[in-house]
Amino acid sequence: MWKKYFGSGSIRRSLKEKKWDVVVIGGGHNGLTAAAYLARGGLSVAVLERRYIIGGAAVTEELIPGFKFSRCSYLQSLLRPSVIRELELKRHGLKLLKPTASSFSPCLDGRYLLLGFDEEHNYSEISKFSKHDADAYPRYESQLNKFCKFMNFLVDSPTPETLCGPGDSSLNLNDRLRDKLEKSVFWTRCLRHVLQLGQKDMVEFVDLLLSPTSKVLNKWFESDLLKAAIAGDAIVGSMASIHAPGSGYVLLHHVMGETDGDRNVWSHVEGGMGSISLAISKAAREAGVHILTNEEVSQIMIGDSGKVNGVLLIDGTQVHSSIVLSNATPCKTFMGLVPQEVLPDDFLRAIKYSDYKSGVTKINVAVDKLPHFHCCKSSQLEVGPQHTATIHIGAESMDEIGSACQDAWNGLPSRRPVMEMTIPSSLDKTISPPGKHVVSLFTQYTPYKPSDGSWEDPMYRESYAQKCFSLIDEHAPGFSSSVIGYDMLTPIDLEREFGLTGGNIFHGAMGLDSLFLMRPVKGWSGYRTPVEGLYMCGSGSHPGGGVMGAPGRNAAHVVLQDVKKQSR
Repeated sequence: MWKKYFGSGSIRRSLKEKKWDVVVIGGGHNGLTAAAYLARGGLSVAVLERRYIIGGAAVTEELIPGFKFSRCSYLQSLLRPSVIRELELKRHGLKLLKPTASSFSPCLDGRYLLLGFDEEHNYSEISKFSKHDADAYPRYESQLNKFCKFMNFLVDSPTPETLCGPGDSSLNLNDRLRDKLEKSVFWTRCLRHVLQLGQKDMVEFVDLLLSPTSKVLNKWFESDLLKAAIAGDAIVGSMASIHAPGSGYVLLHHVMGETDGDRNVWSHVEGGMGSISLAISKAAREAGVHILTNEEVSQIMIGDSGKVNGVLLIDGTQVHSSIVLSNATPCKTFMGLVPQEVLPDDFLRAIKYSDYKSGVTKINVAVDKLPHFHCCKSSQLEVGPQHTATIHIGAESMDEIGSACQDAWNGLPSRRPVMEMTIPSSLDKTISPPGKHVVSLFTQYTPYKPSDGSWEDPMYRESYAQKCFSLIDEHAPGFSSSVIGYDMLTPIDLEREFGLTGGNIFHGAMGLDSLFLMRPVKGWSGYRTPVEGLYMCGSGSHPGGGVMGAPGRNAAHVVLQDVKKQSR
C-alpha cells in the first residue's frame, strides 16, 4: 500500500529532473501539514521520508500479525481544529473515537476513581475520596478552560519574532513597516486576551505557568489519588519532576486540546494514530504534493551565496529547491544536516546545549484477552468504561510520581514506573483480531543511559518490560500471562528509529526557557533560520510537541508570506 502511494518510480525520477519550490525533510504529521498548505499556496512540493512509512511519531505499524500499534503517540486531542477543518481531514478518512470515560485510577486497596464527561458522575466519584475535592473540581476545570482560550490564540499564531537573518537587509521600507504592523496586531490581540482574563485570572495563569505541579494541585485538592491522576498530564514526555518549578505549563499543554469541540477529550483514532498522518497525506497529495518514502537526506545543500539550493540524499542524489523545510529535530537539522561553518557560533551553541532529555519508554502489547481490573465488578469479557479511558498505573499519590522521577535522576529506571495505559481496541475493532486486544503503555521514567545496565542488552530490556507487566498484574491479575508479544521503544530506540534526539518526543524539552519566543532558541522562534531559504516546521518549533499540526501550519504561512514578499 505504502509503495503504491508514496514512492513510485516516476516520482523518484522527477526528483533529479525537476527543481522544486519546496522540499520538506521528514514525512511526520507536521511536515505533511506544512506541505499541504504550501501546495495549496501554489508551490511545487516534495516530501522526503527516511522510513518506509509516513507519519513520523504519529504512525500505525503491524509488528505482530493482526495487531496494529500506534507505536509512539497514542491518543488524539491536540490536533488543531483549524488543521482538521482547513485540510478537510474527515473527508480524507479521519475518524475519531471518543472514550466513554476519561480517566481510570485503580487502587491496590480495591477502590478506584473513574472520571468521565458527566458532572454528576464525576462529583459522585470524587466524593468517594473527598467532598471538598468534588466541590473544587468543576471550578478547577473552569479556570483551565479560561486559560485554554488564551492558549488557543498563542498556539495558532506564529511568534512575533523580530526580523533577523541574512536576507533581511534586502527588505524595503514597506516590508519593514508591514512587519511592524503585523507584530503590533499580534500584541494588540494578545493584550485583548489578557484584558478578557482580568487581573485575578491573569495572576492565576502566571502562577500556573511558573509553579510546580504539586503546588498547583495541593492548592486545589486534598485527595492523593485525584492529584496523582491529574499530575500525570504534567510529566508526559519529560524528565522533570512534578515538584519542579514550571512543570505546571506541561499540565496546561495537555489539557488544552479537544475532540469535535469537546474540551480535554482524548480520543482514539480508528486505524491508529497513523490514520491522522494518512489523512493529512491525502490532503497534501490532492493539493499536488509528491511524497516519497525510503529517502534519507544526508545534507542540506547551501550555495556559494549562503542560500539553500536543495538537499543531498544518502545515495548521492541531489534534489534541488530554493526552499527547504526541516521536520527533523533542531539538533538533527543543525548539528547533522547543515554544514556548521555557515551557522553563527552562538546559534550552534544554543542548539547543542538545548535540553533533549527524555524519560519515556513506550511498550506496545498484544494480549489474548481484555485486562480485568479486580476493583471493578464488570464481566471479564465485556468492555467497560474503564477500558476506554486513560488508565493510571503505578501512582496513587504525587509522592510516588516524585519517587519514580528521583530514581531516573539517580540513573535508574523507576522501581515502580508511572504508566498511562490505554486499550485502543476497546473502541477500535480494526486493529486487533476478534477477542484479542492492543494495549499501549506509556511508561516513565527511564534514563537514556541507565547506570545499572544498557538498553542494548536484551535481558535488561526484558526485565524492565516484565517489571511493568507485573505492576499491572497488581491491579489486573493475569495480565502478564495474557501477553502474546510486545514492541518496546526506549529513549535510545526512539532516537534511532524515529530520529527523536535523546528520545525526546517533543523534539526538545517543554520548559519555560524553551517555549514561545525561545523555541527552538532565543531569536529564532519564527520558523526562519540563519540560513536563507531554510525553515523549521517540526515540534522543536513553536508551539511545541504533541500531534498538533500547529508548527507545520504556522511555518507554511511564514514561508508563503516570504515567497509573496520576494515576488513583489
